[in-house]
Amino acid sequence: MGKIFRISLTLIVVAVAGIAGHWIWSHYLYSPWTRDGRVRAEIITIAPDVSGWVNQLNVKDNQVVNKGDVLFTVDDTRYKATIAELNAKAESQKLAWELAKHKYKRRIGLTNDNLVSKETFDEAFINTELARTSYELAQAQLNTAQIDLARTQIHAPENGTLINLSLRNGNYVSKGNSVFSLVKQDSFYITGYFEETKIPLVHIGQNADVSLMSGGHVLHGKVTSIGKAIANTNVTTNGQLLPQIGQTFNWVRLSQRIPVDIQLDSIPKDIELSVGMTVSIQLQTDK
Repeated sequence: MGKIFRISLTLIVVAVAGIAGHWIWSHYLYSPWTRDGRVRAEIITIAPDVSGWVNQLNVKDNQVVNKGDVLFTVDDTRYKATIAELNAKAESQKLAWELAKHKYKRRIGLTNDNLVSKETFDEAFINTELARTSYELAQAQLNTAQIDLARTQIHAPENGTLINLSLRNGNYVSKGNSVFSLVKQDSFYITGYFEETKIPLVHIGQNADVSLMSGGHVLHGKVTSIGKAIANTNVTTNGQLLPQIGQTFNWVRLSQRIPVDIQLDSIPKDIELSVGMTVSIQLQTDK
């Protein structure tokens, strides 16, 4: 009797262990979860639209700024001189246009009295048009210079926090070259990298539970997008633009990871998020 009981108990334990193992294995393989998630946000790179020496730096690294705040200014001496020069040029071209119009009007009267030839009249008309376009060109150049002067002050494009600021007074900055970044306020979201075997269980609008690696509150959100393409690292090209296909090992098939974006519902005030933090994600299913 005791032997039968021991055998039965062993079989029950083995069966329970097998069922539990199968459930854990299935959950690991097919349940929509991942530990490969990252905190992300909208990052704006700050670059001046003009070149020159930085003569006033108003911010520091990790400072919170509001949209429109002056972050730094570029020396405007050369830009003011350019405007003065173009103002004089535009005024000169305007006077030349007025003179050409005056001569043209005189040619109209003389042509009507047959005192000048048609060729002279046409030349006066063309000179008037050339003077007009020269004035308009000078005015456009002046407007461009005024835009450059205004942009010697670099403003914050959005509310947010400045990142990686190593700029100093006296540094030379070049047009279009980024000098630091801004993390847009309230723009944090999560990107989870799910194995392709789990993608059939992921859909837009699906509820998600997000756990930070540092612990604390579980954050909640919804799936907003599923990546439609990833790079093929096995294919490159050589100098002759021929495809180079990397060797594969048929007995090992690794699942590709597909990015899935999750918009957070809200962020508790006592949680500090930083872009790049590691998170675990569990998507809720109907099952």
